[in-house]
Amino acid sequence: MPTLQWSGKGKAVDAVKKCKYRLLVRNEELSYGIEDTENMLIQGDNLEALRALVPTHAGRVNFIYIDPPYNTKTAFESYDDNMAHSKWLTMMYPRLELLWRLLSEDGVICISINDDEGHYLKVICDEIFGRSNFISSLVWNYEGNTDNQAKIINYHEYVHVYSKSGRIEAIDVVDPNIDKNSKLFKKEIRNTVVKNGPKNPPREVTIPAGFPANIENAIIKKENIDWPQYDKDIEIKDFKLVNEVKATSGWASRKLLESFINEGMSTPVKDTKKQDTVFELTKTGAIEGVKGRKLESKGHFVSVLRGFGTTNQMRIMLEKMGMKFSYPKPVNLVSYLAAAFCPKNGIVLDSFAGSGTTAHSILESNRVYNANRSFVCIEMREDTFNNVIIPRTKAVIDGNKDAEIEACGGGYSSYQLGKELFDEYGYVADGVCLDDLAAHIWFTETKSALKNNANSPLLGVHNGVAFYFLRGEYNQTLTTKVLQSLPEHDGPKVIYGENIRMTQTRLKEQQVTFKQIPTDIRG
Repeated sequence: MPTLQWSGKGKAVDAVKKCKYRLLVRNEELSYGIEDTENMLIQGDNLEALRALVPTHAGRVNFIYIDPPYNTKTAFESYDDNMAHSKWLTMMYPRLELLWRLLSEDGVICISINDDEGHYLKVICDEIFGRSNFISSLVWNYEGNTDNQAKIINYHEYVHVYSKSGRIEAIDVVDPNIDKNSKLFKKEIRNTVVKNGPKNPPREVTIPAGFPANIENAIIKKENIDWPQYDKDIEIKDFKLVNEVKATSGWASRKLLESFINEGMSTPVKDTKKQDTVFELTKTGAIEGVKGRKLESKGHFVSVLRGFGTTNQMRIMLEKMGMKFSYPKPVNLVSYLAAAFCPKNGIVLDSFAGSGTTAHSILESNRVYNANRSFVCIEMREDTFNNVIIPRTKAVIDGNKDAEIEACGGGYSSYQLGKELFDEYGYVADGVCLDDLAAHIWFTETKSALKNNANSPLLGVHNGVAFYFLRGEYNQTLTTKVLQSLPEHDGPKVIYGENIRMTQTRLKEQQVTFKQIPTDIRG
């Protein structure tokens, strides 16, 4: 498979290996709303933040949407420099690697991009994700200003879509531009069985008396019927054919039609997709196959995305809340993509959070569609994080009359990147305090923040399992005496410590799983 080469690619390929694992430290002051939430807002370099998520989220994220900075001068006003193509690719490559690692086996990633880097991005995504996992390059019509004098007016962007499994599960959304009278909204699917052409030469099929019809009574002259061609007029009474006729045509599903006839015409037959199918004569003399529409197949996703709002509308909404941000993505666009590609209880990740549209869209769609998706959003710029993402997400939770946002409820935990957990030799780094280590252990085991980080060795109980961290007066060696002195728990126990002097038999009797520091600390 062709790959893309650029100055600095070697550095990009090695970046993930060299990225130090840093702790995620909960910011109590910035966290908001309900405490029992998996929603996370993280401020810091997104490469390091993605690396910090690996122990807790690897293989768990169901849907990723990112809108990375496009390689244009205006896009990088908040960054140190205007990147050339090579610098942009060097920035993107390791982040895409980590995103792919975090994605679940049935997960989907969508990447917004424009013409500046869209073609380069496609090639490196093929390299990292696998070309066989490419699904589509969607076109988003962002409905911009079209009355300027440019020779070619661009008002579209792309959304590259990849799936970890190389396929997409049943999509449960219908393109909002589909006419409400479309057959997509009907309870049944009706298609003619006629298909004339070189590969479907005319063949005769006998249609016996008793064949079903969708009209009560009729006599249809054979000369008034286009296809199939009949040997005599058709007489229908009480929704059934009275007289046997011979029909000649090219057929789309002749064998299935004959199977229906041979099995008595009173029960459905299964097509190649295992759908129940019956056949009926219509008032025009046509023969139609009729299938009940499966509930799970009601989706209709079109590759051109229209009618999802504009960046200008989002900019105005933010201004009504006293916030400024250039080119924020529409909430409806991200909501639509998440609804299409993420289960209702899935995890959504956005590592280029920008104005916070992804967090907004998930909270709002949870309210509107009774879903329970959670989000993880990362933003490197502290000013944007504190002055746009945090107040915007609070406004979505509480509601905002000026911006016409209904209260969605919920909450989020705010995190910052802390110290590096390990030194160059793989040991816990000197600067890491025991409280930080305890919080990290609890977070990696339970995917939630440690609420009470006192000196007690019992960190807490999660799903019936007690988690202990030996520290302070308990030393860090697990012995029978130390075990007996720990706060009691009648059930499974996971104990972290530096050493152990107990037999496996004794551990099994006490339902203890021992994890050694630093070997068993995930990072």
